[in-house]
Amino acid sequence: MAAAKTNAVRFLEGLGISFEVREYEVDPEDLSAETVAAKIGFPLEQTFKTLVARGDRTGVCLAVIPGNTALDLKALAKAMGDRKADTVPLKEVQPLTGYIRGGVTAIAAKKDYPVYLDEYAQLYDRISISAGQRGMQILLAPEDYRRAVNAIYAPIAKDKE
Repeated sequence: MAAAKTNAVRFLEGLGISFEVREYEVDPEDLSAETVAAKIGFPLEQTFKTLVARGDRTGVCLAVIPGNTALDLKALAKAMGDRKADTVPLKEVQPLTGYIRGGVTAIAAKKDYPVYLDEYAQLYDRISISAGQRGMQILLAPEDYRRAVNAIYAPIAKDKE
């Protein structure tokens, strides 16, 4: 069975970027990166999650961090050139990005927001990111992802508390 074509998949194909799609069974009660990584058989530290944040000066951005970490809001604000940053309320995620929680991706999002990719991505041959819908992940080279979404590498992840 061929994978459903999401906008993100079509966008990467249009750029000629090589990638692999992995599909998994979704549990709407558990959208954690740990669960996704286990279901696609991929290391948690290489399974990245996309968070929507807003800086006090520059506005909305997407922060992409390893699944085994938390977003360092101070570091993100610094990378953005803001005094402070915070994640946006869940109810704003879909109107801002066009994607629902558990399916947010910077690839082919509704608007071209600035994307900050944690520098740890550079350690790996491949990372996993959402394909733009729950139950689908895209595995690709971090540098291909960075180019596709025009991301900026920044040290924005911290250990989970």
